[in-house]
Amino acid sequence: MTVQPFTATVLGTPRIGPRRELKRATESYWAGRIGQDELKKVAAGLRRDTWAQLAAAGLDSVPVNTFSYYDQMLDTAVLLGALPARVAGVADELDRYFAAARGNADIAPLEMTKWFDTNYHYIVPEIGPDTTFALNPAKVLSELAEATEQGVNARPVIIGPVTFLLLSKAVDGAAAPISRLDELTEIYADLLGQLAQAGAQWVQIDEPVLVIDISADAPALAERVYNRLGALTNRPSIFVATYFGDPGAGLPALARTPVEAIGVDLVYGADTAIAAVPQLASKTLVAGVVDGRNIWRTDLQAALAKLASLLGSAESVAVSTSCSTLHVPYSLEPETGLDDALRSWLAFGAEKVTEVATLARALRDGREAVAEQIAASNAAVASRTTDPRLNNAALRAQIAEITSAGVQRGSAQERRAAQDERLHLPPLPTTTIGSFPQTVEIRKARAALVAGEIDDAEYTNRMKAEVAAVIKLQEELGLDVLVHGEPERNDMVQYFAEQLEGFFATSNGWVQSYGSRCVRPPVLFGDVTRPTPMTVEWATYAQSLTDKPVKGMLTGPVTILAWSFVRDDQPLADTAYQVALAIREETVDLESAGIAVIQVDEPALRELLPVRDADKAAYLEWAVGSFRLSTSGVSNATQIHTHLCYSEFGEVIGAIADLDADVTSIEAARSHMEVLDDLNAIGFSNGVGPGVYDIHSPRVPSTDEMASSLREALSAVPAQRLWVNPDCGLKTRKTDEVTASLANLVAAAKEARAGL
Repeated sequence: MTVQPFTATVLGTPRIGPRRELKRATESYWAGRIGQDELKKVAAGLRRDTWAQLAAAGLDSVPVNTFSYYDQMLDTAVLLGALPARVAGVADELDRYFAAARGNADIAPLEMTKWFDTNYHYIVPEIGPDTTFALNPAKVLSELAEATEQGVNARPVIIGPVTFLLLSKAVDGAAAPISRLDELTEIYADLLGQLAQAGAQWVQIDEPVLVIDISADAPALAERVYNRLGALTNRPSIFVATYFGDPGAGLPALARTPVEAIGVDLVYGADTAIAAVPQLASKTLVAGVVDGRNIWRTDLQAALAKLASLLGSAESVAVSTSCSTLHVPYSLEPETGLDDALRSWLAFGAEKVTEVATLARALRDGREAVAEQIAASNAAVASRTTDPRLNNAALRAQIAEITSAGVQRGSAQERRAAQDERLHLPPLPTTTIGSFPQTVEIRKARAALVAGEIDDAEYTNRMKAEVAAVIKLQEELGLDVLVHGEPERNDMVQYFAEQLEGFFATSNGWVQSYGSRCVRPPVLFGDVTRPTPMTVEWATYAQSLTDKPVKGMLTGPVTILAWSFVRDDQPLADTAYQVALAIREETVDLESAGIAVIQVDEPALRELLPVRDADKAAYLEWAVGSFRLSTSGVSNATQIHTHLCYSEFGEVIGAIADLDADVTSIEAARSHMEVLDDLNAIGFSNGVGPGVYDIHSPRVPSTDEMASSLREALSAVPAQRLWVNPDCGLKTRKTDEVTASLANLVAAAKEARAGL
C-alpha cells in the first residue's frame, strides 16, 4: 500500500502538559483526590491540544499514540500483552499499569533505566518463559480515532519489535528476549492490519536500537522483520524511525526492505552514508535536521544545505526533528527572563515545530519564501561567536594549569586510615543519599518567596527549621552519617546553575524525567565560573546541630552537563572541566569549614555514554578526569562519596572504579545487587553502598526484606567496605514512608552487625 508522502513532521511530542497538567492529575489520582474519569479527561485535552497545534503549525503528518500516562516502553508492553504475572491480580486496567510502573504495597515494580543517552527513564519490560504475547491495541486505535475525528492527518507511533526485545530483560531463566522476535513480528503484523482497517495511511515504527552497539545482529534482525511486515498486503505505509545517532549498517538493511520511509537523525548521526544506499531512491527519507533533544536554534541555512544535498538520494525528502520533542520544554513563550541575545539562540518545542515547517516550505517553494527566517537564524549564529560570556581566556588557562599538575589524592589505603581516625564509624555505617521529602511546607515557602510574600531572611529561617527537623529525625532513627535534607534546593542541578555564571535557569522549562517526575534543565550557554560559595552555609549549620558527621552535598560535573541543555559550540569535555573547577572550589571551602564527608553525585555517568562503542573511551576519559578535578583538592582525611543510580552500570563499571571515590553508593534494589558482582570482577576495593530499598516505589520495605538484601551484599562485599543506604534521594517520597523505611533500614543494619 502506497500513499502520498508527507513533507513535515516531528517524531513525537511531550505529554506531561505545558503547565504539567498530566503530572498534577496523575498524582491526584494516585492520592485518591480524583477518579479515573477526571484523569482521562485531562489526558484527552492534552492530546487534542497537541494535535491541533502541530497541524496549525504546518505539519502534514501528526504523530499519535505518543501520549503516555507513564512511559512508552510500558505502553508497548501493554500493547503486546507482556506485563509481568505479578500484576495480573490487579483488576482495573489502569491501576494494573501503574502497579507495573511504580509498584504498590504488595507488588514490586518493573526496573527503570535510562533511555539511551538521555535523561528520560524507561520501564524495562520483563520477558519470562511464561510470557505470552497477545495484542491489546485499544490505546493506539482509540487515539487514532480521536485524532481522525479531530480532522488530523494522524500517524500512529509504536516502538518496534527489535528495540522492544533488545531493551527488555529476561527473567526466571528465560532465553534472551530477542529469541522471540519471529513470534512477536506476527503480533505486529496483526496490529498493522487493524491500523489499516481503522484508516491509518502511515504508521511510524521506532527502532532507535539500531544506533547502538547492543547486538551485532540488530541490522539483520531488523531487515528480517521489515521484509515480513513490508510484504503484508493489508497494512499502512511503514515509516521506520531511527534516532539518537547514526544507524550504521541498519540504514542499508532497512533500505533493502519494502518499507516506504526511513528516518535518520542528522543532528547526532552523519549523512555521509546516505548516498551510498541506492535502495533509498525508491523511499521517503525523513531527515532529522532539527535537534529534538537540545534547545539551540537551528542554523536554517546549514540545515537547508544539508536537505538539498539529500534530494538526489531518495524519492522524496521530508523534514523532521532528530527525535521526539519529549526531551525539550514546550515553548519559549513563558521565559520572560531571557536577554535578547540568549533568546535569539534558543528554540524549545513549539519553535522547533516552526523550524521544521519553515524548512519544509523552503524545500517546496524555495529559499526566497523563508528569506526573513534564514536572515534571523544567520544573525543568531553569528552573535554566539562574539559574545564575551562564551570566551573566558583566564578560566581556560586556570584549568590547564591545574590539570597539568595532576588531579589525584593519596592512595586508597592512606585515605582510609586518615578517615577512620577522623570519623570513627561503626561497621556497616548507615546513611541516606542526600535529599529528604520536599514537604508541603517547603513548597509553600518557596512559592511565597517567588511571589514576594516573604523575604530571603524569612525563607532561610523556614529552611533552617526544616534542616533542624531532619537532623533530629536522623539522630532519633540512629543513622550514622547524616544529611541536611536539601530543603532549600529546588533541584540537584538547577540549584547550582542558579549560582554559577554561564547558566540560565528557566521559569517553565519542564521536561519529563519519568512517570510524573519533571525536571527543569537549566541552559548552560557560556563559560562557567563560581562567584561565591554555594552550599557551605547550609552544611555548616547542619553540622552545628549534631556531633555526627554531616555530608556536604554537591552535584558532579557530568551530571550537571547531562541534566542541563549544554552549549553545542565547544567539546563537552571543555564544558565539563569548567563545571568541575567550580565544584572543586566548593569542596575546598566545605573542607575548610570543617565538613568531613563530601558527596559529589554522578548519577548520570552512564547516561552520557556515547551510543557507539568507538566513542566511549574518549568520553570516559574526560568524564573521570572532570570528577577527579572536582574532588582532588581536599585532604586524605576528608571522605569523598559519590552516588550513581538507575542505569545499566556494566558498560561503565571500570570508570566507576576510576572515579576513586572513597565511598560509592549505587542503585541495586530493583536489580537485586547484580552490580556488586560487576564491581568485584574488576577488583573494586573502596567503600560501596548498594541501595537496600527502592525509593521510587511508595511501598515501605520490611526490616527482613532489607536484612535479606544486606546478607546478599555481604556475600559479595566485606563488612569493612559495605555501607547501608537507600537507592536514591528521598525528595519524592512522603515523610511517613521515609521514616518507616529508614527505621527498618537501621534495624536491618543492626541485625547484620550482630551477625558479624
